[in-house]
Amino acid sequence: MSQSKTHAVTGAFGYTGKALAEQLIAHGDRVRTLTNSPNREHQFGNQIDVYPFDFDDQTKLEESLRGVDILHNTYWVRFNHKLFSFDQAVENTKILFNAAKAAGVQKIVHVSILHADQADDLGYYKGKHQLEDALKELDLPFTIVRPGVLFGRGDILVNNIAWTLRSLPFFGTFGDGSYKLRPLHVEDMASLMLHAANQTSSSIVDAVGPESFTYRELIELIGSIVGISKPIIPVHPTLGYLVSKLVNVAKNDVVITRQEIEGLMRGLLDSSAPSAGETKLSTYIEGQKDILGIRYANEIKRRSNRRMAYSDI
Repeated sequence: MSQSKTHAVTGAFGYTGKALAEQLIAHGDRVRTLTNSPNREHQFGNQIDVYPFDFDDQTKLEESLRGVDILHNTYWVRFNHKLFSFDQAVENTKILFNAAKAAGVQKIVHVSILHADQADDLGYYKGKHQLEDALKELDLPFTIVRPGVLFGRGDILVNNIAWTLRSLPFFGTFGDGSYKLRPLHVEDMASLMLHAANQTSSSIVDAVGPESFTYRELIELIGSIVGISKPIIPVHPTLGYLVSKLVNVAKNDVVITRQEIEGLMRGLLDSSAPSAGETKLSTYIEGQKDILGIRYANEIKRRSNRRMAYSDI
């Protein structure tokens, strides 16, 4: 067995970070987390050390990273909001990178997005591109992991597609729905990050799953396995976005953004790279068909409620 290391995982009480922390602990490594939710309920007990993000005090941030071998960064935001923004996330992450280097961290494993360098007109992608460039200039070994769509316990996209099929009289695709995506299971994503931590060279990896779908095929797959047949209707992207805003009001959330629609329709969530995992989305849905989409997964509530466990929100 390889010698155990100390890993820092941003957001270990969240989604990707939680899956990674579980695998690191099972691997026998020491784990600490940096988080905006240090008081959130979690399953780890004393198996994980908890530090708050101190973006306003780099000295404290450096101290929280001292003794860490590998930093795994999952910190980001999906959209601009009164509570957070892309620009703020970019600046905070640069502070984090610099603190990691000053603290003696040996490598950074950073979560980006597929085709981060190909869509600077979209704020989400521009921010991810800026951070990839910042990491390359840090003079520290790195692995940039680029997922498109992640699924698995606690996911938002696949769950909320199922919720929409269960709750609304029809499902509208943006345009004809012919654009593709390759979803990756969050546990496979965590395994990829764990493997990357043990590589000494720098690299960029597309994190995609073994199955490829058009967006329409994805909707049809979820509906057929869950057992819900609803009309799937092509709609103009603007109309689809306006309909989503009605759900936003009902759920006090942001279902999808214009930038997410644009990225989806450009095929930015697709890649021809080899599969980074073995778990099939179709198999996962089959195992979750009785509960998938029963509850709406609310992004804003997860970010604004800093105490409840993700699974309870």
